[in-house]
Amino acid sequence: MAKLTIRDLNVRGKRVFLRVDYNVPLVEKDGQMVITDDTRIRETLPTLRFLIEQGGRLILTAHLGRPKGQRESSMSLRPVAGRLADLLGCPVNFADDCVGEKVESLAGELPPGGVLLLENVRYHQAEEKNDPAFAGQLARLADVYVNDAFGAAHRAHASTEGVARIVAARGGQCAAGLLMERELKFLGDELENPARPFVVILGGAKVSDKIKVIDRLLEKADTILIGGAMAYTFRLAHGEKVGKSLVEPDHTGTALAAEEKAKKLGVNFQLPTDTVIATPVDTGKVNKKGRPVFEFVDVRTTKTGIPDDAEGFSIGEETAANYARIIHGAKTILWNGPMGMFEDARFAPGTNAVAQAVAEATQKNGAKSIIGGGDSVKAINNINLGDQVTFMSTGGGASLEFLEGAVLPGVAALSDK
Repeated sequence: MAKLTIRDLNVRGKRVFLRVDYNVPLVEKDGQMVITDDTRIRETLPTLRFLIEQGGRLILTAHLGRPKGQRESSMSLRPVAGRLADLLGCPVNFADDCVGEKVESLAGELPPGGVLLLENVRYHQAEEKNDPAFAGQLARLADVYVNDAFGAAHRAHASTEGVARIVAARGGQCAAGLLMERELKFLGDELENPARPFVVILGGAKVSDKIKVIDRLLEKADTILIGGAMAYTFRLAHGEKVGKSLVEPDHTGTALAAEEKAKKLGVNFQLPTDTVIATPVDTGKVNKKGRPVFEFVDVRTTKTGIPDDAEGFSIGEETAANYARIIHGAKTILWNGPMGMFEDARFAPGTNAVAQAVAEATQKNGAKSIIGGGDSVKAINNINLGDQVTFMSTGGGASLEFLEGAVLPGVAALSDK
């Protein structure tokens, strides 16, 4: 996937319209919105520093949350400007909008190496509609377009696709940032011809969410390890009792078809042999979304069916040990989706064991390990192993779609080399 990158550009004195992913978690503290995790900001620093050193005039645009076209103060990017300035060690100007004469004036006044962060682009409904007129307004800020927001690249929005098309149409260059380049390298190029054995670990809630990934990776993997709630749909397909576990009865045929394809292709397709279960008890309370709150009692492990009053929450110790043994022998590892409800310490050991095995295979055996975004990244960071793997994707839905083989609009809009 040979796309133009910032290394191919001459940006000196040019206005670089840079789409970044600053959709960071915020909490209110003493009347101020405070960033609780600045990982996404830090991930963009190499791109920003490179462009600053090259004398580019950086105009950064991003979204935060889902303001649905309204100005929501709790979703302002203003706190990000302050944190970014601290991390970069240089001033970061902030515009209280992303389009208009005032914004164009601020962009025009930027010196080489200057940085301007625009306000939340989703304050305008036209962003998500990829409205051509709105994209045109944004494009007035750009001599060059750069996308470093892989996590938003699966959306055909004005800032991710529309602006790039306009810049390209008038003869301008559209390039990938260094983070985007790494995402495309590890999720794309590195998995085209992986070193073997190639082990894929897939978890998460639903077979329907992952079936396209399973289908595509069956063509490449030596082994696929299944965990998370989607394992219960496979179990149901085999006629086993799954109690109150999250299942998709309409996708039992899909599950069996995946196993059949694995058998034909000679892929080692593993399902859990034991499960950590618990009995859910309704507390009579509801959460912020109005849903009932349950307590989980009588936590235990079963190797047979799940009783009618119980629910499955994670892979058991036997499965975790088996999966770890297989992972230790891998040369390429792709992990997307936790093995269970790792947020609860009682159900975390299975996911933690897999994370530990992935880290050990990387550090001790030289395996190339790729963590496919979302909850897998959270799980591995929870036990401080993020720096022990080869690459962690910043994309959740984007990672999944890319692994499915989908063309991401934000990537397709970039210039080919």
